[in-house]
Amino acid sequence: MTTQRARRPGPSVRTRVVEHTDASEVAREDRLITEEPLEIRVRSLGLEPRRAWVTMRTPGHDFELAAGWLVNEGLASPSSISQVAYCTDDDLAPEQEFNVVTVDVDGATALPHRHESASSGSSACGVCGKDSVVEALATRTTRPWAGLRPDASVVRRLPEALRERQTLFARTGGVHAAGLADELGTLFVVREDVGRHNAVDKVVGARVLAGDPAASACLVLSGRVGFELVQKAAAAGIGSIVAVGAPTSLAAHLAAEGDIDLWGFTSAGRTVRY
Repeated sequence: MTTQRARRPGPSVRTRVVEHTDASEVAREDRLITEEPLEIRVRSLGLEPRRAWVTMRTPGHDFELAAGWLVNEGLASPSSISQVAYCTDDDLAPEQEFNVVTVDVDGATALPHRHESASSGSSACGVCGKDSVVEALATRTTRPWAGLRPDASVVRRLPEALRERQTLFARTGGVHAAGLADELGTLFVVREDVGRHNAVDKVVGARVLAGDPAASACLVLSGRVGFELVQKAAAAGIGSIVAVGAPTSLAAHLAAEGDIDLWGFTSAGRTVRY
C-alpha cells in the first residue's frame, strides 16, 4: 500500500466569487490568504520537545517564524538555535505534517508563565497594563540599537518600498507585512502573514537563520503598532519602528522606555513621530 504524502499548504487558495456592482454581476475566480495553525515545539538539553506556542499563520517561511518567535519572546538567543525542522512524529495526521515545527536550542530554555499553557496566540500575546513594560524590556536578548536610524525623509519613503514587495497582498488583499531596513531605507527582508506579529517574527527569523544580526535600524509595518510589536522590536534590538497606522498608548510608552524611535501615520507626504 502506498502512503499518501501530505501536501504542503500554499500561502493562498483559489475560490469562486460573484462580484456585484450597480451595472452587473460577474462570476470570477479570486484568491484568499491561507490561514492555518502552526504549533511551535522547543527541544533543549536532549529533552523531549515541549509545545511552546500555537499561532494562526499564513503557511510559508515557517522555520523563520519559529526562530523569530523564540528570539522575540526572549526564549532563545540567535546563536543558541541549532536546528529547525518539521515534526515527523508517527501520530501526526497527514494534514498536520507541515503545521508542527520543532526548534532545537542549545542550553536550557525556560518557558515564561504566559507560554506554559500553550494557548493560541492573540493580538495582545498575553500581556497587559503598564507594569508589563518592565517585563517586556526584560525579554531583550541583544543590546538596544546603538547605530544610526532613518530620518524623516527616509521614513516617508519606507511604506511605499514595503508595498512594492507585498506580493501576497496584491493577490489577496488580506495579509499584513513587515520589513527590516537600514538607516538609508534599504530593505533587507520583507515577509507577509495573516498575523502582523507573525510577519515580524518571520523577518527576524529570516535574519537569524541566515546568520545575520537580528537587530537593525528600522522595522517597517503595513498597519498599526500594538504593544506586542514594540516588545518584539525591543527584544531583537531594533532601533526604530515605522508604521502606516497609529500606535496604541502602551506601544508608545514601551517605545519611549526602550529607546525606540516610533513613527506612525506614515506616507510619502507625511509622518508623525511619537
